[in-house]
Amino acid sequence: MSRSIKLSDELITAATATGKALHRSTPRQIEYWAQIGKIAEENPELPLGLVKDILVSQEEASVGDVTDYDFG
Repeated sequence: MSRSIKLSDELITAATATGKALHRSTPRQIEYWAQIGKIAEENPELPLGLVKDILVSQEEASVGDVTDYDFG
């Protein structure tokens, strides 16, 4: 569901610059930041790097980029 919301010019400018560097649109960059922030608030014990690694791993799994791990 799409909705129009008011955001500060500073946030939009920062999201545009960061999004370009990371090949994301401005809205997608803001969504990414919101997702990271939500996860961080819900899991304050997890370091930010781990949260990012988990998100990357989930995306890799969703496109089938997985390998079996041998526990032995």
